[in-house]
Amino acid sequence: MLQKIVCIALPGMAPFEFGVICEVFGIDRSDSNGPSFDFHVTAAEPGAIRTKLGFDIIVHEDLSAAADADLIAIPAYQAGVAIHPEILRVIREAEARGAWVLSVCSGAFVLGAAGILDGRRSTTHWMYTDDLARAFPLTSVDPDVLFVEDSNVVTGAGTAAGIDAALHIVRKELGAAAANNIARRMVVPPQRDGGQSQYVQPPATDCPSDSFAAITEWMLAHLDQELTVDQLARKNLMSPRTFARRFRAELGTTPTAWLNRQRLLRAQQSLEETDWSLETIASDTGFGTASVMRHHFLKVLQTTPTAYRRTFGARQVG
Repeated sequence: MLQKIVCIALPGMAPFEFGVICEVFGIDRSDSNGPSFDFHVTAAEPGAIRTKLGFDIIVHEDLSAAADADLIAIPAYQAGVAIHPEILRVIREAEARGAWVLSVCSGAFVLGAAGILDGRRSTTHWMYTDDLARAFPLTSVDPDVLFVEDSNVVTGAGTAAGIDAALHIVRKELGAAAANNIARRMVVPPQRDGGQSQYVQPPATDCPSDSFAAITEWMLAHLDQELTVDQLARKNLMSPRTFARRFRAELGTTPTAWLNRQRLLRAQQSLEETDWSLETIASDTGFGTASVMRHHFLKVLQTTPTAYRRTFGARQVG
């Protein structure tokens, strides 16, 4: 169960990325049926921690709070600032006992210095991926994703992708409803898939930035139907090739991958909130059959619809 969260404040840390961790995990949202965590901000040497922007944050707790944490979170920090060896020890011990470890942006370098990225996939901000790969050659760095999860170690890309990475952990541990509650309160999208590109090319001048708002809204309203790229392209008055290219340029993923992600999200919500049969949910979400839905659950979520409902459904229906 994801309950105790420890964010480690680092000298030279980036205030926004630190704030992302505090915002996702540090606010009691029980008044709106959302989660409430036992949240701690700690430091190797409590006191004034100078941020990357030159102002100080006062931290009162030392690293002892991390000994039984369910999640250790590391914000972005200024490259080149020395990492206290006790921080590296805490990270190694958390990984060894199976706790979640999360880094945001350049925080991945701290995880690398702790040795827990060796043999794992990872990512960081696209500006630093080459540096991360050179510094830690035993990790496989993916420069074109929002976040990577590899055996309870989650590395997020730059800035807002830290929100996606943090919500991913909440969703895995507490279910879609809990993650959606946090996202709604933060006024952010409830799910951007980890495989989505972190660097999205600006749209062409003849393709305004809101050009896909109407078609994606229509797609969400018709998830139960078979939606092909040809059909979507015709509806958007484009050729299939142009539609697919521009969709990926603006949304960072393919139309098919986007559809499958939305279908999974709706299926997760239905499994949590209804007692519908698996076949009914599969039909309602556009997967067609329970076996196809099961395939996508296993591929993306590493669990089955039945196991997902067993874990999260009772909290919503019971």
